[in-house]
Formats: sequence, structure tokens, C-alpha cells
Amino acid sequence: MTELPVTCDYDVVVIGGGINGAGIARDAVGRGLSVLLCEKDDLAQHTSSASTKLIHGGLRYLEHYDFMLVRHALQEREVLLRAAPHIIWPLRFILPHHRSLRPRWLIRLGLFLYDHIGGRKLLPKSHSVDLTKHVSGKPLKNEFTHAFEYSDCWVQDARLVVLNVMDAAERGCEVRVRTEVTDLVRHEGSWSIHLRDNNTDEKSQVTARVVVNASGPWVEKTLDLDEAHDTRYATRLVKGSHVVVPKIFDHPYTYIFQNADNRIIFAVPYEQDYTLLGTTDMEVGDEPGTVEIDAEEIKYICDAASEYFNNPVKPADVVWSYSGVRPLYDDASANASKVTRDYKLDFDTRKGAPVLSVYGGKITTYRKLADDAMGMLSEHLSVSGSDWTINAPLPGGDIPNADFDAYLESVEAQYPWLEKSIIYDYARNYGTRVTQLLQHCAGVEDLGRSFAGGLYQVEVDYLMQNEWAQTTEDILWRRSKKGLRLSVAEVEALDQYVAQTFSRSIHAHAVQG
Repeated sequence: MTELPVTCDYDVVVIGGGINGAGIARDAVGRGLSVLLCEKDDLAQHTSSASTKLIHGGLRYLEHYDFMLVRHALQEREVLLRAAPHIIWPLRFILPHHRSLRPRWLIRLGLFLYDHIGGRKLLPKSHSVDLTKHVSGKPLKNEFTHAFEYSDCWVQDARLVVLNVMDAAERGCEVRVRTEVTDLVRHEGSWSIHLRDNNTDEKSQVTARVVVNASGPWVEKTLDLDEAHDTRYATRLVKGSHVVVPKIFDHPYTYIFQNADNRIIFAVPYEQDYTLLGTTDMEVGDEPGTVEIDAEEIKYICDAASEYFNNPVKPADVVWSYSGVRPLYDDASANASKVTRDYKLDFDTRKGAPVLSVYGGKITTYRKLADDAMGMLSEHLSVSGSDWTINAPLPGGDIPNADFDAYLESVEAQYPWLEKSIIYDYARNYGTRVTQLLQHCAGVEDLGRSFAGGLYQVEVDYLMQNEWAQTTEDILWRRSKKGLRLSVAEVEALDQYVAQTFSRSIHAHAVQG
């Protein structure tokens, strides 16, 4: 006897608040579906805040013959630059020629392909550089005399995740952070999803027509919750680590350095006063939420940078570091560095209750991944196949002509009482949402308490009210990087304020409930 169709709480439940889950939730709700997004920790707490923070095609992937991945990534680079010009902006990269590594002709060929296979329109093309005359040559050893210059983009990665979730929520998606999925039960035509609020330990249950498993490094563990799951793909968990050191060079160019092991590292201008160096590739076990950089990785990064810079970079110079686990699709490559960065979508439709699981992927291609996912789900859910996100700005990204510099001038004129460094910080992080952030402010005194490092109470309150920030770490290391500028005592003062504010919000919610 066939079960009658079940009326579900949601069309789609998305598990995972990283970039892929956020992108899929946004795309799905924008097509008229009812969506719940749940994340067991903070948004972007793991892989999606631990990238090199680049929107790029991946020049080195050409050597692995991942031409389609590079093409798609370069096409998305242009789409994302238009969608969020406040948190994404162009960078010019300097690739010094290392005589004992790749020949110059091979690099020229790679950059020719890089310039042309993605339909580049917004960014300038590559060209040769004489390092003996170019400003980027000054910090480098004298042996490096020639280089190549090309374009890619910077992204504030964790903020990209948050903006996708904000847009999803404003279109009707329900968002539950620090809410863990504890069980998945497949019925005929529907799912029961068991949830636990990790703040209150409150348990609940919802139903959905489709489950999207975008839990990144935990994708296989999430599938294990379904007793009848059928695992067809596997992940390779590869740790990537980065270090931050005081500013090594005083110009806007980013370096990409070749290493003797055929890997590369980047040296990126970071938060005005620092340089970001990374990354590594190390396979790890099955506890992806606890990874940290180790002494071997720090030494590797510092040694690789010191191969090029006049002044050696030492482990003692490191002021901050971070690590994340990339849940790469297992393509059976022997070397972790050669594992594809492309994604695989596994669509299991048994019993008319689909689960779509995401394997791999990179931050640059998240929007295309979401569109591909909706293409798989569209027939089952009877929704439009329209790629609506390709022309839709993210919150704060509706800057006229995507001209950030002109927009910054207008904001400076609108708020002449604010320091220019603060205005720049607000414009970069919030774009046109600056007016919402400062809607009740007419002078510096209206910014409220100063927590140091350019962080004021008005911003803390905004992040807690509008961006799901609940802890000091959420504010200092994901919604911003102001943790670089606060002392231990200043962090403790902020922690006390955040804890009290969050406690009051929990109490108010309980009373309303």
C-alpha cells in the first residue's frame, strides 16, 4: 500500500552553514521554496573562513589539466566581483620567475590561457615585469629579475558566507545557527530531521521534502545519520594552514611564489598592517573541527617565503595563524596537492525522498555549484531552472556601477564626523548597509562604547542583531579581523559585553516564546 503524500514543514532543509550551504539556501529560497538552513556552529566557522581569501581561477590547476574548473572559476570571478564589490576587489599578482623551476615559456603559456579561457572583461590582462625597475622587486632577492603580472580578486571569505545567508533570510529562509542535526529518517516522499539547539540543548523535529547535505568535512558523517544511506563518493580531508606576520612590503601587489615541491604559496597584503602567507596541504584524520597549525607547517611557510624575500621570515614573526580542512572530492590522486578542487554532487532519490550531498568545491565556484544543485532538485520540487543569482547583488553590494571608490567618497561626504579609517572599514565590510549600521548615529558619541581597534558598540550590536554573531570570536575573527588589534584585556571586556547581550536576547526570546 502506497503512503499518502506528506505535508512537510519545508521544501528543503540545508545542513551546513559554510559557503556551499549558504549559496544553495539562497538560491533555493529565491526560487520560491521554503527553506531551513541549520549549522551546528557559527556560520563559516570552519573551512569557509580558513581559505587564502582569493576569488581566482587557480593558475596552478592548469598544470593538472583542470581546464573546465579554471574556466568556470574565471567566469564566476567576474560575476562575484559585480555582486559584492565591497567585500571582493581586484588584486594584481606578481609571479617571479625562479630559474630552477618552471621555464618562462610555460608560465607565459599558462597566463595566456588564464587571460582567455574565462571570458575576462573586467580585469586587465597579464604581462611581463622587470623586477629591477618595478616596485614589487624591491623586497625580493636580487636573483629574481623577471616576473609576470596578472589579475585575480580578494574576498572576505567569512563575510561572503554571511551575506549569502542574510540574502536568503531576507527572502524568507529560516536560519538556525548552533543547531545540530542529530538524526535523519527517510520516509516515503519526505524526511524527518531531528535537531538540537547547542546553546539551550532544546530538541526539536522538522520535516522536509529534500535534504541538502552541505556539511563540508562532515559530509560523510551526516550521511551516516540515515541508516539506509548509500555512499557512492568519498572525501579527502586536507588541512590548509596560513600565518599572518607584520607587513613585509609596502605596495598593493600580491606575490605568488613557486616552490621546489611544485606547490605555491601566496604573500598577500592583509588588514593594512600585515602580510598573509600560505597555504599548506596536509592530509588529516576524521576530526576536522579541531585542526591547528603545527610547527612543521609554520616552518614550511616561512622557509618558502624566505626563498624569495630579502629579509627572512621567521616563525617568531607570526602574530596569528589559522587552519581549515578542505573536504576534497577523492579522485584517487596520490598527492594531496593534486586532488581536484572541483566538486561532485551526489543525488540520491530513493523512496522519493532525495538527499543531495556536496563533495569538494572551492569558494570561487560556490554560486555555480548552487545553480547546478538546483538544476538537480528542480524537477523533483517543480521549480524554475532560472539562474537568477547571476545578476543579483549580495546585501550591501548594490553599489552603482560596482565602483567602490566612488561609493567610498559618497560615504565620507555623508558622515564627515567619522574618521576616514573607520568609514573605509564600514564601507568595505557593509557596503550600502552602512546606512543601516549608522541609522541612529549623528556623531561619534552615538557609536557607543569603544572596544579598541576601531570596534564600537554600534557595530557589535549590529552584528549580533543582523548577522547571527553570538560570541566574541564570531565578531573578532569571522565577521571581521579586528582580533588582530585587541589586547587580551580588551578581548575580555568585549567578551563580557557580548555574553551579557546574548543572554538578554535569549531571555527575551524565551519570554516571547
